[in-house]
Amino acid sequence: MTEGRIRLGMVGGGRDAFIGGVHRIAARLDDHYELVAGAFSSTEEKSLASAADLGIDPKRAYGDFRQMAIREARLKDGIEAVAIVTPNHMHAPVAKEFLRRGIHVICDKPLTATLADAKSLVRAVERSDALFVLTHNYTGYPMVRQAREMIANGDLGDIRVVQVEYAQDWLSTPLETTGQKQAEWRTDPERTGAGGAIGDIGTHAYNLACFVSGLALESLCADLDSFVEGRKVDDNAHVMLRFDGGAKGMLWCSQVAPGNENALTLRIYGAKGGLEWTQEDPNRLWYTPLGEPKRLITRNGAGAGDAAARLSRVPPGHPEGYLEGFANIYSEAAAAIRARRDGGTPDGDVVYPDIHDGLAGVAFVDACVKSSRRKGGWVNV
Repeated sequence: MTEGRIRLGMVGGGRDAFIGGVHRIAARLDDHYELVAGAFSSTEEKSLASAADLGIDPKRAYGDFRQMAIREARLKDGIEAVAIVTPNHMHAPVAKEFLRRGIHVICDKPLTATLADAKSLVRAVERSDALFVLTHNYTGYPMVRQAREMIANGDLGDIRVVQVEYAQDWLSTPLETTGQKQAEWRTDPERTGAGGAIGDIGTHAYNLACFVSGLALESLCADLDSFVEGRKVDDNAHVMLRFDGGAKGMLWCSQVAPGNENALTLRIYGAKGGLEWTQEDPNRLWYTPLGEPKRLITRNGAGAGDAAARLSRVPPGHPEGYLEGFANIYSEAAAAIRARRDGGTPDGDVVYPDIHDGLAGVAFVDACVKSSRRKGGWVNV
């Protein structure tokens, strides 16, 4: 099993970095990876301290991601994959260093801070033999896969309406002025990009809507606001969506909605029925066939299919959620990496967000910003 584990490195995710810890838990949960190296901070001193916390050999702790990529590529037991958990503006330069050396990349979302960087990174992935995985972790929930399978099977008929929202309240005050690390970089356009809430959580909502519905976005009109005085990026967004084929949608995301923690909700309606799923009650999916009573489908219960079952770990009634969904993305990535080790391709059921999903997300944010600057004019995506 030790020989079978994938040797993993990490860039970013040092002390006090929330998402780095989440990625490490997700990578460990199904025992597919072993964290052996990292450039956990922009300084060697801080990176060494974080490596010590994690039990990493100090010889494999780096103060510079380029140095890490060069040395790990030369080592006989060097890393096979790297997790990138830096602020958005660093995703592209870090990923390119590892991709050019054939090291697989598992990158946090959004793909990049700018559309130009996203397009450049797509070209880098196309030139590389390495895999690129984007951690839109909500695609890893069993009931999200169940909903996707039902729509693909035609249970809802032709899709007409898609509604998705993601509401939080943690930025209802100018938290970034207090020195809070997460708030500071997520509201800095130089590091997060031109989109604030729309880039941070709006991309999750948009990705989920497209992943489950199978629809591609044609155009949008957006109204972005910065309600907190002095904030340089949006903290609330309303977006109308037009999909290829005629379906319409609405997306609302907010980080200034008191009473909401991580209220991600998706509703999809077709000619034959509707589905509703919420992230804060993730093991349940509501299905309403047209003209019939509402039905509850649970993760391991009646009505759940193979798509949900293959991502479930624990018996019925025991909740699975955020960390498990995140781990499912890492496990899907592991299946693809192991298949690549053997010179093959993974089973057809293996699904994970890739570079093209990342590009779509950044293009979505870019279009929202443009539309809002044009006072809500429609913008093709």
